[in-house]
Amino acid sequence: MEKFQPLLDYINRVVELTEEEEQKLVGLISTRKLLKGQFFLQQGDVCKFSGFVVSGCTKTFYVDDEGQEHVVMFSTEDWWTSDMGSYIAQKPADFNVQCLEKTELIQFSFEQQEEMLRQIPKLERFFRIIIERAFVASQKRVVRNLSMSAKDRYLFFRNEYPKIEQRIPQYLIASYLGITKEFLSKIKSQLILEQ
Repeated sequence: MEKFQPLLDYINRVVELTEEEEQKLVGLISTRKLLKGQFFLQQGDVCKFSGFVVSGCTKTFYVDDEGQEHVVMFSTEDWWTSDMGSYIAQKPADFNVQCLEKTELIQFSFEQQEEMLRQIPKLERFFRIIIERAFVASQKRVVRNLSMSAKDRYLFFRNEYPKIEQRIPQYLIASYLGITKEFLSKIKSQLILEQ
């Protein structure tokens, strides 16, 4: 039970589970440990599991036809990781999910999630709320990418996710921001001069 506590705590911040409901949930989930560099999901494979990060860090990215990597998300402790489109539709994934650090996840399959929702109806509300939050965050990111300068996007990233920047190579942050690592380096130098 203890190894699932981070997920139970996260859920209980949104909907309150009874002890009996927590026991049912624990019976439907498992933990998985991955090494740095290991893939949780590869582009083109069907996403069989949704993962909740207990420790470590992952990056979600896609590789275009020219072999260029485009980072769309980082996931650290108390974040979710998967390719939601692939997971829900059980179709080939558009994204890769790779560990940037040794990572421990709590995972469950689409079928297990359906069983959770059947056995613990209040989890419908939980998943609706977190998906709504993710959708809003995604829309806001699109607006930021369309309307903010690269410098302002970087400042937002640094302020919004201060603990992540220290854990992630700069070229990946640049990819996430949609700029080159050289341009990110130039922005950081400019910010130092402005201080």
